[in-house]
Amino acid sequence: MRLDRFLSETTPLTRSLAKRALKSGEVELNGQPIKQAATQIDPENDSVRWQGEPLALVGLRYVMLNKPLEVECSARRGLYPRAVDLIDLPKAERLKPVGRLDVDTTGLLLLTDDGQWAHRITSPKHRCAKVYRATLASPLEGTAAQRAKEQVAEGLLLDGEEEPTKPATLKLLSSTEAELTITEGRYHQVKRMFGALGNRVESLHRASIGDLVLDANLPPGEWRELTADEIALF
Repeated sequence: MRLDRFLSETTPLTRSLAKRALKSGEVELNGQPIKQAATQIDPENDSVRWQGEPLALVGLRYVMLNKPLEVECSARRGLYPRAVDLIDLPKAERLKPVGRLDVDTTGLLLLTDDGQWAHRITSPKHRCAKVYRATLASPLEGTAAQRAKEQVAEGLLLDGEEEPTKPATLKLLSSTEAELTITEGRYHQVKRMFGALGNRVESLHRASIGDLVLDANLPPGEWRELTADEIALF
């Protein structure tokens, strides 16, 4: 690997800033100052220091975030803080949300720089189940509740869609608290499904993805890296 690329992979420096750091004598290779950006190094065996600090390549990361309200899953900076801005890891900007949660939706959000792992979760063919807990504007009970469960299980035709939703599961926790399990990721799907049932979602929280459940010890806005067993779930 070229030395300037290694520096850009392991520090906040861009390739151009890495070249400046080299010219300024800020970098040592195996204990010796070096200024040539094109120098080839072995990241596993060579010792590289920048401003006296040892450097090492960052491996693949897998993060669970309890996403709070008013946080975006966008890569671009907008009106709200980005989910990735909450993650205190080297090169955190390389982490990408695995699917999205709306600004006003809370709960389990996964972030990773492992594209293949993320694809296994988001690909429609894998039908990875996601559980959402919704607070509803209007009570859902009695025969209306039973009919809603049946409609969700059959599939709902949403506004602007030509195909109904895949069979899903609706569980009522109370007359205004519902748990919806879906295997798709259509735009605003949960809100639109309840809209198709003649109701409105007032608050929404994602509780789980597949067999991975949001850590109950993780407060809103906090994160942790996944364990090896959790990563292996997908």
